[in-house]
Amino acid sequence: MSSTTSTRTRILQVAAQLVGDSPDGDISTRAVCEAAQVGAPALYRHFGDKEGLLSAVVDHGFERYLATKREREASADPVEDLRRGWDSHVEFAVRNPNLYRLMNSPAMRTPPAAALESHRILTRDLERAAAQGRIRVAPELAAQMVMSATVGVALMLVARPATFDDPGLSRRVRDAVHASILTPDPDPAPDPGTGAREEAEVPSAAARLSALLRQAQGSGLSTAEAALMKEWLDRVANTGPEG
Repeated sequence: MSSTTSTRTRILQVAAQLVGDSPDGDISTRAVCEAAQVGAPALYRHFGDKEGLLSAVVDHGFERYLATKREREASADPVEDLRRGWDSHVEFAVRNPNLYRLMNSPAMRTPPAAALESHRILTRDLERAAAQGRIRVAPELAAQMVMSATVGVALMLVARPATFDDPGLSRRVRDAVHASILTPDPDPAPDPGTGAREEAEVPSAAARLSALLRQAQGSGLSTAEAALMKEWLDRVANTGPEG
């Protein structure tokens, strides 16, 4: 390991420890420099500024969590993978409250790479569900709905544990959100008595076709045509029967 790498790693490890030990998750660059036994120029040379250092701390701390997601083999049931993904996300937040609050702090002008990768992994699972006809809306919108709800629950659990003390809260919110975007059956039986079932199937079918089009290597469409088709399908997918 070079001296440059060693210095950067030492600063990062010290900063991560200080974040974890801090009552509110905040740290000063002076405290980091003193603990790492480096001068301020070295810290700014490696990380640019305090925000750059904190983003690196988040990515460093979140790396182990993301490693398990990267290595996880997709099961045949993307819906079950979505449930496990929600639960592991919330569990990580509860175990690492300062790091998680930092990751989602409004003060972070640029989202940490860890947050962006977590969102991509979620979208991938939703695209698999869409390809099986399991979701009601386009994967991108579904990912925004799931991620905002997951982060909201996790932040409340770590920021206000005395108020949000129901151990089943996360599961209840998870199931409610999933019920709003997932179909109850990948191949629902027709209901000749009403047209509601048929109307509800249209957005799900559009989301499925859009996902399959994204996966297809050759659709017979030009790049512009494929982009337009995806836009139309996503628009239909994101407009339910009430729309």
